[in-house]
Amino acid sequence: MTKNKLPKFKSYEDEVKFWDAHDATDYFDQKDAVILDFSKTQKKKESLLTVRLQPQLKIRLNSVAQDMGTQPSTLARMWLMEKLKSLHAI
Repeated sequence: MTKNKLPKFKSYEDEVKFWDAHDATDYFDQKDAVILDFSKTQKKKESLLTVRLQPQLKIRLNSVAQDMGTQPSTLARMWLMEKLKSLHAI
């Protein structure tokens, strides 16, 4: 049985759309090796900042973050961005 030839994809998004609409069995034989590359799916971390907190402050941050359904680092980043935006508006 002849398998279809894969097109060249211009972007990751084009490839995703293609596979949403096509069946892989039309393009690959079970005896063919398939190499999956997930490197494009991972977001690159921009930078890391270490902040030292007093134990009680960290406990409170953890508690508030948990109440909001998020991680403490995410909440701290959101608050930092809000504060920096408010300073820029002055």
